[in-house]
Amino acid sequence: MSKFAVAGATGRLGRHVVDVLTERGHHVVPMSRATGVDIVTGEGLAEALAGVEVIIDVASWHGSEQDAATEFFRASARNLHEAGRQAGVVRIAAASIIGADKATAGFIAAKKVHEELLLAGPLPVRILRAAQFHEFVGQLLDWQQSDVVHLPALPTQLVACRTVAEELVDLALDRDAHRSPIPEIAGPRKEIMSDAARLLAARRGIEVVGIDGSGMPDAEIAAAGGFLPSPHAKLAGPTFAEWLDAQS
Repeated sequence: MSKFAVAGATGRLGRHVVDVLTERGHHVVPMSRATGVDIVTGEGLAEALAGVEVIIDVASWHGSEQDAATEFFRASARNLHEAGRQAGVVRIAAASIIGADKATAGFIAAKKVHEELLLAGPLPVRILRAAQFHEFVGQLLDWQQSDVVHLPALPTQLVACRTVAEELVDLALDRDAHRSPIPEIAGPRKEIMSDAARLLAARRGIEVVGIDGSGMPDAEIAAAGGFLPSPHAKLAGPTFAEWLDAQS
């Protein structure tokens, strides 16, 4: 049994990471502002990391604006490294996004900076790049709050949060893991984001209209498959339709 601290423990992915660790018999310290730990200001961080061996960082900024997200990741990476080093933490494992290395704008570009900052710190870091989550589709519908939602008809390879959590915990525990190439996890097949959204939208009585994605950050890169998994990626978990059926 190891002692883990999970940054972003109450978030979409963090809840699953906590569940996986708990099911495997590990001691988990959930870190979020709800539990009195702020990884941006550092409040409560030293106390939370006492005796912790591994930090799993799945904390994320709540919006898509690049500069604000970059500042969040800059502060969190610095504080997790510094407080982790002082607490005797062995390593940090963190979730990122497939294609982050190609991004030039928007939230994914902020994740690119996050990766660089984590890897430049004093503690050993392992990064897992994941495709967009199944759970993200509902968020896209919620953001527009309309009976007719316009979403990009761009390729993706949606993956379940639970599947990502299992792979990230495996990576965090693996004493022999190395960083090159950075491992990737994606769902079992390529899908079109707007088509996947239609499946969920139909259950909500909402219409989805597919658009070309022009105007969104790095739309051309996305259209060319730049955010799809590479040949070395692990493909696992349910398709979006299978996952959606399991929710009802």
